[in-house]
Amino acid sequence: MIESVRAAFSLPDLRRRILFTILILVIYRLVANIPVPGVNLSAWLAFTSQTTGNQVIDFLDLLSGGAVRNFSVMAMGVYPYITASIIIQLLTPIIPQLEELASEGETGRNKINRITYYLTIPLALLQAIGQIRLIGFGLPGGLESIMPNFGFSLELLLPTFTTLVAMMGGTMFAIWLGELITEDGIGQGISLIIFGGIVARILPNLGRLFGLDDPTARIFTLVAFVVLTVLTVFVIVVIQEGQRRIPVQYGRRVRGRKVYQGQSSYVPLKVNTAGMIPIIFAQSILTFPPLIANFFVTGSGSFIDTLALAISNFGSRQDPVLAPGSFFTYWLFYFILVVGFTFFYTDVMVQQQNIPETLQRQGGFIPGIRPGKKTAEYIMAVVRRITFAGAIFLGIIAILPGIMQLLGVILRINGIEQSVLVVSGSGLIIVVGVVIDTMRQLEAQLLMRRYEGFI
Repeated sequence: MIESVRAAFSLPDLRRRILFTILILVIYRLVANIPVPGVNLSAWLAFTSQTTGNQVIDFLDLLSGGAVRNFSVMAMGVYPYITASIIIQLLTPIIPQLEELASEGETGRNKINRITYYLTIPLALLQAIGQIRLIGFGLPGGLESIMPNFGFSLELLLPTFTTLVAMMGGTMFAIWLGELITEDGIGQGISLIIFGGIVARILPNLGRLFGLDDPTARIFTLVAFVVLTVLTVFVIVVIQEGQRRIPVQYGRRVRGRKVYQGQSSYVPLKVNTAGMIPIIFAQSILTFPPLIANFFVTGSGSFIDTLALAISNFGSRQDPVLAPGSFFTYWLFYFILVVGFTFFYTDVMVQQQNIPETLQRQGGFIPGIRPGKKTAEYIMAVVRRITFAGAIFLGIIAILPGIMQLLGVILRINGIEQSVLVVSGSGLIIVVGVVIDTMRQLEAQLLMRRYEGFI
């Protein structure tokens, strides 16, 4: 690997691509420290420095790669674009015009990408408003304590407009930086932007482990962090790279005056097709009801007030000793949501690929399976079987903080659950996936120049 990196840097064109990628990531991290106009940054930093385990802030901070705790113009990251991409993917089988564009090859994909960019702008505006409002729920003095000039009254309209435009501009700037990396750098740009935000949080989060007061807890937490990180990365690589290869046989084909003999190939089906998207879906659903319930908490003691308070507290991940029922219900519900969304999203993605029709059009067939409907049923049956392993894996990754919190109570080690909060499971999935993809692209560049690659 070291020799390959040295070989990559010895090539002027490849060295320029690598250095350009690093430069863009540095620019992204610099901009991620520019605060949003109108924010009372000292009050916000004072609040976040004393807040750990806040579900809303932690979730938004994950999506932005740590920019929320700085209340940066990059606080939304590139996730409005990711949301727009997911919406387009889900709508493609439903809307005939999108399905037709998807089948037109490179030209159709370019048009779909343009539609995705157009959809990103209103989504970024809505997410900016929603994110600021959601953050305000967790503040002691409400939103006015950190955003005194935010509102939609006539006198606050201009500063509010400035704040929203700055956040939308930060998102579009991050997307543009990602596209620059894709075109002139190494790796997939949008993924590397998210990767850079996640990796930037590692050192501050690791510093919290060394800040634990109990020396015994500090040692056990650091050991648990190392063991869990190595084990989780190993399992992620195995699951992410795992695939089921379905054999395909092609008959003899005639093209003009040439006759091509039949050949054998395979269709690779990944164990984890959905990536970490199901975890984001599940976290969004678990976060949304408690936030809505906050509107109905009045302190009157009525049935509605009691129910709203119970729902509001459901997302706070109570202690397994003080509130075991709520604790186990929360993590069990989280696990079920992740598993369910994994199956749903995988089905949608595989059906969009339309593998049976593609095989039939190319003259291929699966040995022993009739073309058409039987082939589609067989492929979906195989996909659902292998997706079961991927779904269980994602579910365990999602509830790992709860498992460690319960283990800390059993072993009487306070703070051991922080070992899995340095880099969350979903964050590790992104990091490992981006590293593998970038290594492969670098390997391809090296192989083009007859150098031995990484893998």
